[in-house]
Amino acid sequence: MYFNITKQEQYSRGELLLRTFFGVFYIGLPHGLLLAFYGIASQVLAFISFWVILFTGSYPESFYEFQVKLLNWNMRVNASIYNLIDGYPSFGLNGDHPLVQLVVPYPENLSRSKALLKFLFGWLYIVLPHMFLLYFRVLWGMVLHFVAFWVVLFTGDYPESMFEFQVGTFRWSIRFNLYLSYMTDKYPPFTGQLLPEEVEEAASKATDNNPSDLSE
Repeated sequence: MYFNITKQEQYSRGELLLRTFFGVFYIGLPHGLLLAFYGIASQVLAFISFWVILFTGSYPESFYEFQVKLLNWNMRVNASIYNLIDGYPSFGLNGDHPLVQLVVPYPENLSRSKALLKFLFGWLYIVLPHMFLLYFRVLWGMVLHFVAFWVVLFTGDYPESMFEFQVGTFRWSIRFNLYLSYMTDKYPPFTGQLLPEEVEEAASKATDNNPSDLSE
């Protein structure tokens, strides 16, 4: 899995103010309503995929593609809401944003035993430790979001360290969701840092992406 958001050199103060005061209406509501319905479909497909993995050892490829595209849509919206990117997030599973990069290579084989382990005990060894840490990370991210708003408003630039922290939180949550949703057998690391093997995997398997773009 590879996820990254490219930091802009300059941010629009006008868009920043518009998103802050009216973003809930023109971004949150329309995208949120559609994503809620798609989210229901996602849960159904994840449940079906669990049983398919249990009997065949593979995730249905069309289902997998749907989940990745939906995750990409979610990330575009979150990146906009958190003021990490300018521009209106595109609607739909086939939408994209040049600054938001998500590559999740399709796994040819998945472990049946790990799928069963997640189903029975995932709440214990995945949800509890990761959600506990992510909870405090998200709280701190909200503080940084508030501070970054004022910095961007007065300087037009998003502080690098704050930007990387927010992107890292998204990256951590994506890894967590992929593992919990039976889309990978790799246990998510307790970090939001971009791992070298993620860049290598994305460059080698994501043929639709330019490897030169897969860098920070």
